[in-house]
Amino acid sequence: MADGRTDGLSAVVDHACAGEPAIITRHGKPTAVILSYAEWERLSRVPSFGRLLMSVPLDEADFPERVESGLRNVEF
Repeated sequence: MADGRTDGLSAVVDHACAGEPAIITRHGKPTAVILSYAEWERLSRVPSFGRLLMSVPLDEADFPERVESGLRNVEF
C-alpha cells in the first residue's frame, strides 16, 4: 500500500483498524465489509445460531406431545 493509487484503500484500512468498518457496495447494494483483523477474529469465534441449537442437550422427553386434532377452518 505504498504507491499513490492505494492512498484511498490505506485510509479505509486505517479507519477499520481504528474500529470503523467500511461497507463496500456494488450498484448501491452492500456486498462486502472491511473491518479490523481483531474484529474479524472476535466475530469468527461466535458460533452460529444453528450450531447453538444443535448443541443443546435435549431428549425427546423434553418436548411436549404433539396434538393431532385435525385442521381448523380459516376464513379470509
